[in-house]
Amino acid sequence: MDTKKVTAQYRLSKWAKVIQARQHSGQNIKEFCQATGISKSQYFYWQRKLRNAACTELAIQENSVDPVPSGWIQLAPGQAQQMNSTLDIEISGFHISVNSGTDPELLKKVCRVLGSL
Repeated sequence: MDTKKVTAQYRLSKWAKVIQARQHSGQNIKEFCQATGISKSQYFYWQRKLRNAACTELAIQENSVDPVPSGWIQLAPGQAQQMNSTLDIEISGFHISVNSGTDPELLKKVCRVLGSL
């Protein structure tokens, strides 16, 4: 492994912890830097480096071949299953079976006629 990359990763990791500590401390940046002996310019330098590294990592992830996050499965779109169910209607002693292919206007007329009997 390249020692420069390892060193850079180590420093980024160290500064990520420092920046998280500042966020959890409730102090503003000036107070935190004074309390820890870090210069504000150093703090902002590493904050910028971390943001750039995060953006680079996101760009790499977006360009990856696998758009599905780890631990998830990708569902392929398929054809919707046709339901062959029927609806049974009984009006005035008459029994009607209706399926998805039945014309709604015809059904409305039949129900009106049977309801008037």
